[in-house]
Amino acid sequence: HVQLVESGGGSVSAGGSLRLSCTASRYSLSSYAMAWFRQVPGKEREGVAFISRSGGEAKYAGSVKGRFTISRDSTENTVDLQMDSLKPEDTATYTCAATQMFGVPLKKYQYHYWGQGTQVTVS
Repeated sequence: HVQLVESGGGSVSAGGSLRLSCTASRYSLSSYAMAWFRQVPGKEREGVAFISRSGGEAKYAGSVKGRFTISRDSTENTVDLQMDSLKPEDTATYTCAATQMFGVPLKKYQYHYWGQGTQVTVS
């Protein structure tokens, strides 16, 4: 099955930007609807950004709308999350996820493949 690998996490000051990237070896991510979730210890994992197989439709959690942008790069076989105007409350482990469902699934149970996660710290 598809194995997802995230990169791009790190530490940044409030108001700064980070770009996360998710890639897979041997499988084209264009065959999957994709999403970025985040989790803070002791809290539920929450979805922050979602994108359809074609990249033609994207949806965002209200807490990140207007600050985060999810996109696909078919040449590089990546799904990226551009995070701008970061806030301390964005601190979390960010994980990309994939599903073969069509449309833009919004529920974590609809995603079947998960990466290991990358830490984002905003101070």
